[in-house]
Amino acid sequence: MLEIWICDARGEAPKTILFQLVLAANEVATVGLALQKAGIATGPNDPVLSRKGCFGVFGKRKDWDSPIYAGDRLELYSPLLIDPKTVRRKKANQNQDAKFKAAAARRKARRL
Repeated sequence: MLEIWICDARGEAPKTILFQLVLAANEVATVGLALQKAGIATGPNDPVLSRKGCFGVFGKRKDWDSPIYAGDRLELYSPLLIDPKTVRRKKANQNQDAKFKAAAARRKARRL
């Protein structure tokens, strides 16, 4: 029997519960097994966990068959609301726009 923490951040506020993972003699403790025994997923192709990177251990994304140890915190992540690449690209473009506007203002001031 392993005691692990399950942190579900898919809802409004993250909920952390202590879960006791009971293993049979021939079972190996994996992330997938813990998710199945906790009743969160039915298998690796479950639609609840179908997107990549939706669960991890201590902030590190893990695969379905990754080992899990006593005291680990299994985290379930909510989907991203905004793509980080898009945000960075938009911010970089805003900085470029500000530079172009400042240069145009300097050119206009020289003509006056």
